[in-house]
Amino acid sequence: MSRRPHTKSRIKVCDKSFFHLQDKKADEGVLTNGLIKSAKRTGQLSLSQRGLGTVPENVWKIEELVLDETKEVDFAREDRHNWWNSEPLKFLDLSSNAIASIPPDVKLLQDLVTLKLHDNALTSLPEEIGELKNLSNLSLNHNKLAALPSSFFRLSELRWLSLAHNQLEKIPPDFGDLVMLTFLDLSNNKLAALPPGMGYLVRLVELNLSHNQLQELPPDIVNLRDLKKMNISHNNLRSLPALGELRRMEMLDANHNDIQQLPDFYGCTALKEIYLANNYIKEITEEFCDQMQHLNVLNIRDNQVEVLPENVALLRKLKRLDLGNNSLNKLPKNFGLLTQLQSVSMEGNKLSFVRQDVMRAGTDRMMKFLRDRMHEEILVETRVSGDQWPDKFTLKKSQALMVPGRGLTTLPEEVFRNAAEAQVHIVDISRNSLTQVPTGLSIVRETLSQLVLSSNHLTELPAEVGQCKHLQLLDISKNSLSQLPPELEALKDLRELIISNNKFTNIPHCVYSLENLEILLAAENKISEINVSSDALAKLPRLAVLDLANNNIASVPPELGNFTHLRSLELMGNVFRQPRHAILEKGTASILSYLRDRIPNN
Repeated sequence: MSRRPHTKSRIKVCDKSFFHLQDKKADEGVLTNGLIKSAKRTGQLSLSQRGLGTVPENVWKIEELVLDETKEVDFAREDRHNWWNSEPLKFLDLSSNAIASIPPDVKLLQDLVTLKLHDNALTSLPEEIGELKNLSNLSLNHNKLAALPSSFFRLSELRWLSLAHNQLEKIPPDFGDLVMLTFLDLSNNKLAALPPGMGYLVRLVELNLSHNQLQELPPDIVNLRDLKKMNISHNNLRSLPALGELRRMEMLDANHNDIQQLPDFYGCTALKEIYLANNYIKEITEEFCDQMQHLNVLNIRDNQVEVLPENVALLRKLKRLDLGNNSLNKLPKNFGLLTQLQSVSMEGNKLSFVRQDVMRAGTDRMMKFLRDRMHEEILVETRVSGDQWPDKFTLKKSQALMVPGRGLTTLPEEVFRNAAEAQVHIVDISRNSLTQVPTGLSIVRETLSQLVLSSNHLTELPAEVGQCKHLQLLDISKNSLSQLPPELEALKDLRELIISNNKFTNIPHCVYSLENLEILLAAENKISEINVSSDALAKLPRLAVLDLANNNIASVPPELGNFTHLRSLELMGNVFRQPRHAILEKGTASILSYLRDRIPNN
């Protein structure tokens, strides 16, 4: 118990309620002649945030009201403001008031399409609301509704419905009669179960059932074949049914439940994002990795995952992966093959082989560490086996052809044929004595995503490299290259290009056509200029890392300061005088700011 002495607050407390509640007469006065005129002209009426405790009676009779503006009526005069040219009321906003009930007269607004009643104090709805045959959009969130009238399910044209933040404890089977619904929000209620009729809502595109007390989903939930987003987080779900029929679902949020194992996702070919944090899942299965090869986001933090399968590399399109606070003590060596990862979280596990400083250094540093470790393990396995070339089993298991540092001058085509059969994604023949790229490389062009040719004696790159259309990383550093073939502009998926330590005098023009390029490392060359024109660097909107250190750049164009998407810019070791060394030391943001300040005003 706190022993802190009680002190009187010096803050003045206003005893006026948030809504200045009015009496019925004051409520009636809110609907002024000006609002009536506007509503009759436009068919729209907004009385939001007016402190209403009741709805003015004239709202329901607004279509019958005639405002005598003149004693003489000229029907020949063209005037949109005249009462005989009025629009029926189609849009009514009564939100953010303190309205406790809606009268039966609501049935008079037969043309109503949109009705906003959210953020009020409604405890019930009148049976007459079911007579609004044209009602398409209805917001009832943030009220005190415990049940819905039976007539509610006669709203056959309803397409958008929000009942979030109410006190609903159950949904009747008649809910399935609202067959035109495309959006439904039932979140933050007290629902313990859903009726079987939910499966009839086959036009639903977005469904939010979060923050309820659901223990299971009805089997016919898989009939919602148009569903794109489903939020079932913060419930008491212990399992999920096979979801394969939901072929258009793009996002599933099942965070904060009691789910113990991954459901069957076979058939969910459009699924891009899965959120399963704060559950009790112990295993990511091989079947899951096989089914979810198109997945972009997987959040499975705060579970009990103990191991990842060897085929985790099949999730090659993953961009964000959160495995924090699980029970992992190792990672499969194929993990380094997840080349598109932009964000990975592993904290809270027992990964003894990954140093804490590596984990804290960010995704790029950690993935490089894992790739290097994978390369080393494959090399060790190859040496132990005594074979000159990796066998088919090693190729299949690692999905990589790794033969760096062997003094090779060539590779037989048979090696590449075996690699193609194993569908390898990585070819690393760095630190050898190659004077030309092996011709067998074209055999694996359909599956290749990483090609490492660094530290050889290459003087040119063959045009056939441009046929590796799925290539995401190309490392040709530490060679004797001075140009690249124009055919490389076909590498539209390339994200990282490393041409450091060569003999380039400028950035090859084909590089500017690589529209998805994020990292360009071109340090230690003879590059003399930075071309920021509209047909050069300006064509690379995703470029985040640009390294031009230790070249022959004589001047830095101020327009480079407009490249605010750059998060890392290295310019040290060039011959220009501005920006000064002190500015360069301050980092990318300071360099870009300095350059922007020097752009001439036209």
